[in-house]
Amino acid sequence: MSSTLSLRTMDLGVRFGSFDAVSGVNLCIEPGARQALIGPNGAGKTTLINLLTGVISPTSGRVELNGQDITRLRADQRVRAGLSRTFQINTLFPRLTPLSSVVLAICEREGLGACWWKPVRSMRKIYDEATAILGSLRLADLANVPVIEMAYGKQRLLEIALALATRPQILLLDEPAAGVPAGESTELFEVIAALPDDISILFIEHDMNLVFRFAQRISVLVAGRVFTEGSPETIANDPGVKEVYLGRKGSIAAKSGHGTASASQGVALHG
Repeated sequence: MSSTLSLRTMDLGVRFGSFDAVSGVNLCIEPGARQALIGPNGAGKTTLINLLTGVISPTSGRVELNGQDITRLRADQRVRAGLSRTFQINTLFPRLTPLSSVVLAICEREGLGACWWKPVRSMRKIYDEATAILGSLRLADLANVPVIEMAYGKQRLLEIALALATRPQILLLDEPAAGVPAGESTELFEVIAALPDDISILFIEHDMNLVFRFAQRISVLVAGRVFTEGSPETIANDPGVKEVYLGRKGSIAAKSGHGTASASQGVALHG
């Protein structure tokens, strides 16, 4: 993994009135990263993602993408610069098919949005790219099924497909498994883990089993600040992290599969 940072924040913060929702955040995402952002409810995780993607503007600090200051760029400009995301709640067109949805996203990327009405197969290069994206996310067999008829886990994968259609360098996933049945969430994260190494991923997730299985690095956000960062093993056995989540001594190691704590001590962390 290269030491050159893909995404970096410096003292990033936003205040709503007298409330510091995010404050002094210094976050580094390296090329090819598989990094999780966790923290208690209300820690500011989604607010931080909104700052990174330009949905809200910071009151302090700076955001850099590949060394370039993007702090004041609009959300759409950041997408074109290589920074894309998914949301906690689906933003899909229920009557479109996955194929039509991804073709539309590619057309928008290429400045061909006005051609959306043309038959999909008439745009061979775009059609081929769309089918390749869907295939990489195990959605090929659903390419022509209306979104409204798809299982929710598959809809979440389609959201990722739309993000991939923008050709991102950085992919931010805000609770990609939210609302997805347990049996489907593991498959969803297996697909995410298999994405190309040239795409860096930062994801928020409540399910600590998924976090400790798929993240290479974990950042813990508490009260709008980065509390600590490290490998899954380091975070699982950090006394400070246990205190943050439990308010007393305990262990997350048993739940996560790290360490030797008894199962009776294991707890699930909530983001």
